[in-house]
Amino acid sequence: MPTSLMEMPPPAPRPAMNSSPSVSDAEARDAYDRLAPEIRRWIREQGWARLRDVQVQGVTAVLGTECDVLIAAATAAGKTEAAFLPALTRIAERTAPGLAILYVSPLKALINDQSHRLELLCERMGLPLVRWHGDAPRGPKTKLMAKPAGIALITPESMEALLIRKPADARRLFGSLDFIIVDELHAFMTGPRGLHLASLLKRIDALASSRPRRLGLSATIGDHEAAAAWLRPADPMQVRQVSVGGSGFDLQLQIRGYLEPKDGVEIEPAEPEQDAPGLEPACALDAIADHLFVNLRGTNNLVFGGSRRTVEAVSDRLRRRAEAEEVPNEFFPHHGNLSKELREELESRLKVGALPTTAVCTSTLELGIDIGSVRSVAQIGAPRSLSALRQRLGRTGRRQGMPAILRIYVKEAECDQRSDLMDELRVDTIRAISAIRLLGARFVEAPPAQDGALATALLHQTLSIIAERGGARADTLFRLLGGPGPFATVTPDDFVALLRGTAREGLLEQAGDGTLLLGPLGEQTVQARDFYALFESAAEWRLMTGPRTLGTIPLTNAIAKGNLVVFAGRRWLVEEIDERAQVLQVSAHRGGVIPKFDRLSVESAHDRLVAEMRLVYAAADLPSYLDKQAATFLAEGRTAYRRLGLGGTTVLDTGREVHLFLWRGDTTCSVFAAALAMFGLSAEPHDLGVAIQKSNIEDLRTILARIAAFRQGDLDRISEQVHGIRSAKYDAFIPELLLRSFWARRHSSITAELPAIAASFMEILQRSR
Repeated sequence: MPTSLMEMPPPAPRPAMNSSPSVSDAEARDAYDRLAPEIRRWIREQGWARLRDVQVQGVTAVLGTECDVLIAAATAAGKTEAAFLPALTRIAERTAPGLAILYVSPLKALINDQSHRLELLCERMGLPLVRWHGDAPRGPKTKLMAKPAGIALITPESMEALLIRKPADARRLFGSLDFIIVDELHAFMTGPRGLHLASLLKRIDALASSRPRRLGLSATIGDHEAAAAWLRPADPMQVRQVSVGGSGFDLQLQIRGYLEPKDGVEIEPAEPEQDAPGLEPACALDAIADHLFVNLRGTNNLVFGGSRRTVEAVSDRLRRRAEAEEVPNEFFPHHGNLSKELREELESRLKVGALPTTAVCTSTLELGIDIGSVRSVAQIGAPRSLSALRQRLGRTGRRQGMPAILRIYVKEAECDQRSDLMDELRVDTIRAISAIRLLGARFVEAPPAQDGALATALLHQTLSIIAERGGARADTLFRLLGGPGPFATVTPDDFVALLRGTAREGLLEQAGDGTLLLGPLGEQTVQARDFYALFESAAEWRLMTGPRTLGTIPLTNAIAKGNLVVFAGRRWLVEEIDERAQVLQVSAHRGGVIPKFDRLSVESAHDRLVAEMRLVYAAADLPSYLDKQAATFLAEGRTAYRRLGLGGTTVLDTGREVHLFLWRGDTTCSVFAAALAMFGLSAEPHDLGVAIQKSNIEDLRTILARIAAFRQGDLDRISEQVHGIRSAKYDAFIPELLLRSFWARRHSSITAELPAIAASFMEILQRSR
């Protein structure tokens, strides 16, 4: 269990409570003896007393079977060696031309790290080891293409570029692989990059005389069966699972609470406090920066700020404090919009460890870039993803005898009689406590069954294969892309609709013999420099009120007319949506109270997390890891929960709004809000359910009754209420009906629940008459 973190003085190091090895010395010796002689010699030179548990099990799985292998173990447990040592043993005597091992990573920096980690061993074994990404030197790549052999460390985007630009070389490189090692597998199990890589691997299988074995590595897998299905879609039972748990860290934790004054200004960086001695900080972020400055200076740390804006605001505040105290600055921002040189300089500074350094980052330092072990991890804002929290926490406490340290900073608004209901419930504090409880229960979210970028990935890969082959027939394309794998849910009719729609857009043309070719726009799209990457940052939508532009926001969630957004410190009602121009026409909301929820969160809260929040509200315990202000927030949230009667009802009429508490995750709340919008209600999803504007209870009863009586055709119509549906990179070219069809399928398990959800609310409203 986590222990409370006392701030002054800093906690003394305590022995890590690692579990005893589950693998015997005899098993470890047997695994060691199975490795190639040069590898055994290298292990002795490293000074290893014995192979780690995950490495023993990895050697046994890779060398003792012909299965694909999933290796799941904590950060710094030795997963890389667990895959590479037996794979290198297998290829040690290989004489056939062509690459033997393809290592795929989501990050260039991780490729660089693994190259340094493996280069001495590969050199001794006489195996070429080549980094293959946009920033890697050309010379080794040219040499490898002239004489393919050994190992290539590559990104999905570089794989795509090879297949399109140099298809003959790609066939020579990838046509006789023994192994494909996918690192940070959890990062590829959802989202555009996951669809992209899964499709690329299927295309490589089609190039090969025999299918290469796949080895997947991850420290954060919520559903091992789903991971096995991703690795081997046609036969997940042929995946050997190596999972080494053991709860091997001693966690010291504190959740700190900060009150946000009503006139607090977060966007503009605050001046150093000494410029205004004795005054309270202008906003909660100032006070958080003060605490970070005092407690993190002198050590290496990571501070996860969530948004790029918060990262920059906190970094600026910390730099100003260093200047005011005339001490060297140790706090630096790290996010995807910074130049490569700035990011790598900071990563190197953390790894070398000669100077105390704290990186204030978005999610860019979650994955396995080698930055050494940091003293502590901090997060501004309550966690929404347990997977991300576990990944971040794996960065600290990696050295023997040092505990993992986690600080979570939560901000709650100052309340008065006009405050929003969600402010009174202190939702962020409750969610932070719930996340820690689930962390202790070792819960990790499973990936969604289908992805919102499915249509755009299908179009991207269709264009790519046509470019690679100089043309292809529709049945050939569907045979390559369809079936078990990323596009398993796509039917032949779906594919025909996609081809016809994109032909109308000018992306495709059809020759007289039926061969599909790139049209003028297709040629232009494939030749664009950004074609090789399927991901892109969230599109910036323009907010307009009348003819006046308010600014732009990154809209990452589907949105409907009647929803609310928060911008420039105000609440705005969405009146019209222009999909193609990406414009939201809004008007100021008369309530004037900024809600604690908005539609711009990248991470989605899982059903299990929200269910745990309900348990925290109903409980009476006081966790020892809360500071005084966080404990006050917890008490206030529980008091509001009891005062509002939420332990006995899920319907609450505040006079301004009617709240329906679903106690479900973000996706379910959003779909239910879309169903309500079918009948003209202005329904806004929030952290715990849905808020309905301008409605009386009788009208709501009638509409709930209609939803409770829904049949399948009614459920399919819900997708018609969803706007902002063109969210992925190439969705602008895809027929809207197809996008809505994919949305309906993706949410079918949720929409199937809507009649029962509506009936439960009707029952409560009937009792309240």
